[in-house]
Amino acid sequence: MELSEIFEEWNTYALRRVLVQRDMDLEAVARNSRSKIVAITGIRRCGKSSVLMLLAQKLANEGKKVCYVNVEDSRLGAEKDVLDQILKWFGDDGFMLLDEITSAGDWSGWLARTHELLKGRLNLVVGSSRRSLVVPDKPLRGRILSVELFPLSFKEFLAFKNMGVEKTTAGRGRLERALSEYLKFGGFPEVVLAEDEMDKVRILDSYFKDIVGLDVAEVAHEDPTTVATFGRCVIQSTYFSASKCLNFFKSLGYRIGKEKLLQLEKYAEAGYLFFFIPVFSHSIKVRSLYPRKAYCGDVGFAYAATGRTDWGKLYENAVFLELKRRLKGREICYWRNKTGDEVDFVTKSGSAVDEAYQVVYDLSGAATESREVEGLVSCMQELKPGASLVLTKDVSGAREVGGFTVRFKPLVDWLIEG
Repeated sequence: MELSEIFEEWNTYALRRVLVQRDMDLEAVARNSRSKIVAITGIRRCGKSSVLMLLAQKLANEGKKVCYVNVEDSRLGAEKDVLDQILKWFGDDGFMLLDEITSAGDWSGWLARTHELLKGRLNLVVGSSRRSLVVPDKPLRGRILSVELFPLSFKEFLAFKNMGVEKTTAGRGRLERALSEYLKFGGFPEVVLAEDEMDKVRILDSYFKDIVGLDVAEVAHEDPTTVATFGRCVIQSTYFSASKCLNFFKSLGYRIGKEKLLQLEKYAEAGYLFFFIPVFSHSIKVRSLYPRKAYCGDVGFAYAATGRTDWGKLYENAVFLELKRRLKGREICYWRNKTGDEVDFVTKSGSAVDEAYQVVYDLSGAATESREVEGLVSCMQELKPGASLVLTKDVSGAREVGGFTVRFKPLVDWLIEG
């Protein structure tokens, strides 16, 4: 099969495919591609390809010259100059959309060179499951603008399910059941659209293995079994440290070094499999002494890996991912003081703390409420965030505690208003 036929096949497929719209400003992506290489990055199977195809359809409908090619096609693997071949086929003007660009040889050099030579004529929009495009190598610095995509938000989940928000008692019940399904099985589009629960688990398990093998083990030059064991350790832990993970491996009879575990942490985050957030502190030394809190790249991985639904952890993971979607460019940490008071998330721009969030699934117990609220008030006293909120299963309203106004909101309402 000729290369041009493969390219044409992908382009035709992209322009004809029927897709559900995602919550992304495609107009901004197209506009920014006129001056920068726009990179859409995110965890494998979260919908990056669909976004690129939606963009291709939008541009084609506007009469723009556009092409879409998935560079990860196995038929292109033997071609060392596949990117140049695409350029010869498409030409040097218009919008070129290249999916999984990092699977091509010398992709970063090709992007930098092509952008420099054809800026203003050829607009490049690329996709990859590698987070290396967020902080690119030297040839691409200053030339690339990254847009991170995550699995479906709860609002997108409802759209995929064709569910509206009804302000009735029955409608509220449907909404809460939808949230439970979302937290249990996550937001990967294919999983959301699957009807059978066992199919959802099988798909999630295959995704986990693909990400472990293709986006972590392959890049880290590590055995996939070792990476999968590392993944199970992270999923079962609230806090991550190399020492704690080392003990987990030893309990299973594995021999592994602490340095290798730290490398796996780095590559797992680069592949969007996990995120690790530090404790809040202006001191680098203090940040290094505390363990990181670990969150899955999709909430569905926890149930698929363990068969259990820890609603408290799922609530927290969902809030973290939603904050990542909303707070582009802001750092997310957790807060803890010397007396043990803790707040799940504080967000900051530079050194200024913007918001503080406490996430509690069940706030019905007096001891739980006292601990969680007092922790948030202590954080407010010390950091003075611009806003604070307790996200729960079913508590709403506000109350005065220690001279501060503590606001409460059900998670389902917070996710919808996003």
